[in-house]
Amino acid sequence: MKQLFIDAARGEPTDRPPVWMMRQAGRYLPEYRELREDYSFLEAISTPEVAAEISLQPWERFRPDGVVMYSDILTVLEPLGFSYHLESGVGPVVENPVESPADTERERGDVREELDYVGALLERLTAELGEQAAVLGFAGGPFTLGAYVCEGVSSRSFMEIRRLRAEHPEAFERLLRAFTDVLVEYVTYQEESGADAIQLFDTYAGLLSPSDYREFLLPLHREILEAVDVPTIVFVRNVSGNLELLAESGADVVALDWTVDIGEARKELADEGVAIQGNLDPALLYGEPDTVRERTRNVIAEAGDGGHILNLGHGVDRNTPVENVEAFFEAAKNADDA
Repeated sequence: MKQLFIDAARGEPTDRPPVWMMRQAGRYLPEYRELREDYSFLEAISTPEVAAEISLQPWERFRPDGVVMYSDILTVLEPLGFSYHLESGVGPVVENPVESPADTERERGDVREELDYVGALLERLTAELGEQAAVLGFAGGPFTLGAYVCEGVSSRSFMEIRRLRAEHPEAFERLLRAFTDVLVEYVTYQEESGADAIQLFDTYAGLLSPSDYREFLLPLHREILEAVDVPTIVFVRNVSGNLELLAESGADVVALDWTVDIGEARKELADEGVAIQGNLDPALLYGEPDTVRERTRNVIAEAGDGGHILNLGHGVDRNTPVENVEAFFEAAKNADDA
């Protein structure tokens, strides 16, 4: 339910945790795979009626409390003049990556005009769902976007942006600033188009040292998250032991990956006034349905009261059995009866 989601995001106690899954609209669903036979990925996300149908497929099956728009974090490359496509087995490929400090000097296009299909999608979802579920927008964070355009492809280490940080710090900051300016406009546009909450995915910001995160990225996260009045969620992988940095971002909710002990995170963040999201290991959805239910109930119990949104610790894997996804949602919705 929409109000349940918003209450939990604001840190208020709820009878049960609201629930959604990162990447819940996607490849693990047979109806998604069938629909995608007629559209490329970029065609699907940029055609509002198709993206709305895909966004609502998990709603029709599981009735999550949050319905996340079907889109991609790389859409915001477009207003800065970067081109990209997806290759099977490779992932996103930036066709004109940053190859020199001069490439970080970008002219910004009109975000609302170039990404109008995102606004149209959110308007469709808002009209369809009303008060039944929260409509969730999202955006990639400036470091993660910068990592992709510097590397050109996905990477474990994203060494190119870290190298840029060391060799050309002014260019590094200029690139992050360019993305931040776009993101402020983008999340504002999402709110205006009907998003009830927005998640900032700066997934790879954990590659920065805590001091570099605090110096270069924390002020930018604050600027982006403070641009909207709806609840906000921040997600960064591999920051166990430095959760207070994410709490300082100004997000209403800190999303946790599965490597974080959610009970300890609750204690650590108790004085920060933020809610938590997460954090079942996506790999556990390959177990038996009864095991999925048990492990999900354990996460709920360890998270405690006072603002918890149930989710996975990262996106649902493409080969996950649908019946196990259903078991995950069932455990959440029956949590108040456990």
